[in-house]
Amino acid sequence: MPKIELRKGEDLERALRKFKTKLRHEGVMDEMKKRESYEKPSERKRRELEEAVRREHRRKRDAD
Repeated sequence: MPKIELRKGEDLERALRKFKTKLRHEGVMDEMKKRESYEKPSERKRRELEEAVRREHRRKRDAD
């Protein structure tokens, strides 16, 4: 579980924003979304392939 350090007098809203950012950075939110419902193995493979294709296109675009 991610932890954040609170400074003296730090606003609760700011601390919550820090915590949410840390969760997002560590991939906790993505993991929660994945576990919300069952994903068939064939759907998972298709999704992973699509993500790989997107990454490859992005890499090629950024290399140009």
